[in-house]
Amino acid sequence: MAAKDKNLANSFNLSMSNHTAIVMNKVLQIYKGFEGLTQVVDVGGGWGTNLKLIISKYPRIKGINFDLPFVVKDAPNIPGVEHVGGDMFNKVPNAEVIFMK
Repeated sequence: MAAKDKNLANSFNLSMSNHTAIVMNKVLQIYKGFEGLTQVVDVGGGWGTNLKLIISKYPRIKGINFDLPFVVKDAPNIPGVEHVGGDMFNKVPNAEVIFMK
């Protein structure tokens, strides 16, 4: 449904981005598992908020934000993050680490 309703899609993605920022900021205060990594794929990453926050703390990481094409086409440009559209049930980009929230 969100794919057909631009306002609904934007509201949903903004809500997810705001929630993600709250959670990931807490995670990054405690979790050290991103140290030493060079590439991370976020499956279902929406507008790339997780990767934006991760890369701001670990700038050596190359981020791949993977979500449906209609989602990533509206994602903001984020240095160090490549937005890739696709279907996780068909194929996910290769990376050192793949995660989903």
